[in-house]
Amino acid sequence: MIKKKHIQQFLKHVVCILLCLTIVVPFYMVLINSFKSKAEAARMNLALPKEWLFVNYLEVIKKGNLIQGFFNSLSYALIATGIGVLTCAMAAFVLGRRRTRCNVFLYYFFLCGLFFPVNYVTLIRVLGAFRLNDTRIGIMMVFTSGMIPFCVFTIRNFVSSIPVELDEAAVIDGADAVNLFFRIIMPLLKPTMVTCFILQFMGVWSDFLTPLYLSSKSRLFPMTMAVYQFFGKNKNYWNYIFADIVLTCIPVIIVYMVGQKYIVGGMTSGAVKE
Repeated sequence: MIKKKHIQQFLKHVVCILLCLTIVVPFYMVLINSFKSKAEAARMNLALPKEWLFVNYLEVIKKGNLIQGFFNSLSYALIATGIGVLTCAMAAFVLGRRRTRCNVFLYYFFLCGLFFPVNYVTLIRVLGAFRLNDTRIGIMMVFTSGMIPFCVFTIRNFVSSIPVELDEAAVIDGADAVNLFFRIIMPLLKPTMVTCFILQFMGVWSDFLTPLYLSSKSRLFPMTMAVYQFFGKNKNYWNYIFADIVLTCIPVIIVYMVGQKYIVGGMTSGAVKE
């Protein structure tokens, strides 16, 4: 029995190691080849470079228009995610506390967004009717609306785990609706709001289809589009392409590492209670 248990644990460890390798090895290959020469990088092997060419990153920044793409991605991700998470938290608080027929209908209406795909043809027509095509505001609005279903669902479950007595005590002390949310409820929602912010930030930063369909001007292109354009112009220079990919991934990795302690707690808090 003990021997069988050890075998099962060994097999679990082997499976976990193999799953980790499927993620680590490709990223290692991209990182290593980004420091190689053109000829070495074309082989796409896992060997260390004969000469570490840090100048590849400088060439990519100059040729790939990455500075403008970086600030576009940063503005899209920060502004859209910040507004989206805050407004979703306010909506989730109301939907969680006042369970009227209208609010219940709205909640399940929001949840439909988790299952239905985005129709970009209709979306482009709607934005065109409001003259928001090829504008930063239009792109940010699309990103913000896209995160409503997940954020409302996640935060509302967390709100359900907060005792209603806190609301009643705050109201008795003279707090209005705004002070109740921002001074009492919002600090308690910090773990799940940070979780939503990190996940949605990574989603917006990595999104390729939305800016591809909604922007035709290079000044609006985020990092993902800049990488796409750079690949088309330099498809034979794999060392530059790999360096471009690494530069695109760095901000997402930093954001995840800073807020990773909130992710597990934010996703599981309030998951049982409804």
